[in-house]
Amino acid sequence: MTPAKDTGFPRADAEHDFLRARRRQVLSRLANWLRREPDDVNIMLPFDEVVEALGYQGERRIGLRVIRLDSIVGSVDRGHDFDRRFRPTSGRVRERWERLALAARRGEALPPIEVYRVGELHFIIDGHHRVSVALAMGLSTVDAYVTEVRTKLTPSGIRYRGDLIVKDYRRLFLDRVPLTGQARASIVLSDPWHYAMLGEHVEAWGFRLMQDEGTFLDRATVASRWYADEYQPVVEMLRQADLVGDRTEAEAYMWVAGERYRLIRTHRWDDDVIEALRSHRR
Repeated sequence: MTPAKDTGFPRADAEHDFLRARRRQVLSRLANWLRREPDDVNIMLPFDEVVEALGYQGERRIGLRVIRLDSIVGSVDRGHDFDRRFRPTSGRVRERWERLALAARRGEALPPIEVYRVGELHFIIDGHHRVSVALAMGLSTVDAYVTEVRTKLTPSGIRYRGDLIVKDYRRLFLDRVPLTGQARASIVLSDPWHYAMLGEHVEAWGFRLMQDEGTFLDRATVASRWYADEYQPVVEMLRQADLVGDRTEAEAYMWVAGERYRLIRTHRWDDDVIEALRSHRR
């Protein structure tokens, strides 16, 4: 962001800073509307919803740190006073905002804010006005008291509020199918409902396996066996048959597993199945 201009009149500059930030927020909303972008593209990520989707595990205070302003993506509250880039959404915050901007214009340092850290993302507990002013001043970092929150899933891939649905379903899937390591990372689906469908598919596969072997297997064992004995061989066949296409491998597996059963009513994999699927795709 371009640094705010200094005319030598701090109070007037602070007033202009606020008006400029408001104007940018309004223009951003208009641009989003013209581009028909999702409604949540300019809304702060709500901390509680993010942590719920990722699965809360614990937290610890790590003290005062310098953090990048562009790593602050959400808030514990005050989700309506500022947009995703901490531009004021109304004149309601103007008095306090301009008071902080005036102090900054006079050379006073902004007090540290307080944030939660989830992965590499930060969520404001206290300091929304200070972040807004810092961004308007063209700063890139801010002092913050940080509390680190540990979650089952990483927040990678979360850009908008709608992305939380996918994370939530993925977390539930991994609770049902506790894959680890590379196996865990390789299962990627873009449709959140497909995680639920795949979870049921793996559980059904595990039930058939236990019937065949006449013994009980826990979820971790079923997940490991399914990935090694079912998923990987099938994906390899799909690659060789050029049936993955522009989907992820997990999406290709989901598609072909459903088509396999619909076409020939079987749970087995062989060359005849692959040929039937290839012919059906044509």
